[in-house]
Amino acid sequence: MDGIILINKGKNCTSNNVVNKVKHILNEKTGHIGTLDPNATGLLPILIGKGTKLSQYLINHDKEYEVELKLGIKTDTADAEGKIVDEREVPDNIIEKENVLNVLNSFIGKQKQVPPMYSAIKVNGKKLYEYARKNVEVEIQARDIEIYEIKLNTINKTEKTVAFTVKCSKGTYIRSLCEDIAEKLGTVGCMKELNRTKVGIFSIQDSITVEELEKYSTDKEKLNGYLIKIESIFSKIYGDNNKIKLDNRKLELFTNGVKLSYNVEDGLYRIYDVTSEFIGIGSIKNGLLKREIVL
Repeated sequence: MDGIILINKGKNCTSNNVVNKVKHILNEKTGHIGTLDPNATGLLPILIGKGTKLSQYLINHDKEYEVELKLGIKTDTADAEGKIVDEREVPDNIIEKENVLNVLNSFIGKQKQVPPMYSAIKVNGKKLYEYARKNVEVEIQARDIEIYEIKLNTINKTEKTVAFTVKCSKGTYIRSLCEDIAEKLGTVGCMKELNRTKVGIFSIQDSITVEELEKYSTDKEKLNGYLIKIESIFSKIYGDNNKIKLDNRKLELFTNGVKLSYNVEDGLYRIYDVTSEFIGIGSIKNGLLKREIVL
């Protein structure tokens, strides 16, 4: 199997846990794109077989999340699992619908965001959460992100929660966004729930749970129905125009790693043989076609 299977990750497991389980079930080389926190749920694309070579081409995809923000408490991890470090009142007037809508909409656009201390970003060779666990202060650089859209779903004045859907760029930390929204509302807050629904072209509607994957592990036809093949992925991303057909001689050179002269626009291309059978992926830079993935 070569391609991607979309997993709907449950709570209380890491992305690496899911990768290892899928590897065990399918007995294939596996990887993932777009790490999810252990207590977050939702879409986790799992790379299968030669699909593991896709990660470098899929790292810049936008994301969509369903979020529940808990107001009135701030934690050291910026989510509901952390230790409470601050508590404040949440008057009803600050979570009136009009006020919440105005605040949410104010975050749409390009901006700088400071990642949470409990994250895997590296500073001087160490991950931030390693510093946090030892109570070591370290300067965190703000990063460029973009919020494309925020949609208010519900407000619960009794529970002091705000649920919303957000579409954002790669590198956006929803925990930091929740804290920033709470601050702009005039209180503190943390991320209570997080469910990822989209990663680039991939949607949670096409996903399967690990339990379902295990159930269908001996049904090859069923499994293939959930496998998104490499050809299909690049077709959806780059369209039908990015394809090159090679004759037998050029194909032999290409598969052996020889760069070929090809005077077309730089980019990634699907490679086919003379019978229109899909062979793999090549990249063109400065007029040279280079092998990237060969099936």
